[in-house]
Amino acid sequence: MNAMKRICVFCGSSSGARPEYARAARQMGSVLAQRKIGLVFGGGRVGMMGQLAQAALENNGEVIGVIPRELHERKVAFTGLSDLRVVGSMHERKTLMAELSDGFVALPGGLGTLEELFEILTWGQLGMHHKPCGLLNVADYFTPLLAFLDQVMEQGFIDAPHRAMILSAEEPEELLRQFERHEPPVADKATWALGMEKG
Repeated sequence: MNAMKRICVFCGSSSGARPEYARAARQMGSVLAQRKIGLVFGGGRVGMMGQLAQAALENNGEVIGVIPRELHERKVAFTGLSDLRVVGSMHERKTLMAELSDGFVALPGGLGTLEELFEILTWGQLGMHHKPCGLLNVADYFTPLLAFLDQVMEQGFIDAPHRAMILSAEEPEELLRQFERHEPPVADKATWALGMEKG
């Protein structure tokens, strides 16, 4: 069983078209706080990010925001955090969020959320970390993406262990249970690619 002190959550800076999305963000923040797992997030006060952090704070959770200086200067940071870290760039933001966290969850979001998710998945595929990564599949938001990833595997661009690295659940509690049972892939992407070449 993997003990997790903090989990990084990627999610939208808007609330999306369905009320289920913001509700799921609040639920995730509450569950993390109730389980005494710290929240690491992008530091914004708007959209799902704000809902997520507010719910964690209301349940006396640890909340660490990480925001690039440019966004901080635009006054979109979540004020009132005891731990808001201002960094120089988006790259620094992702690196620090990864260093602070024992796992990664993506909630519904746009290009930024997907970019953060796929970068952290790529790091895991390359063996640069062995932390669990999962999607909170609210109202089937990620179902088309999961089907596409199955196609990517079928076409030989991901092997089965790395596809299995992408966990998914509809409820925060179930996703966290999967995180606790997580076993990282034995081989990294480079080793697998060399094996494919020899085969």
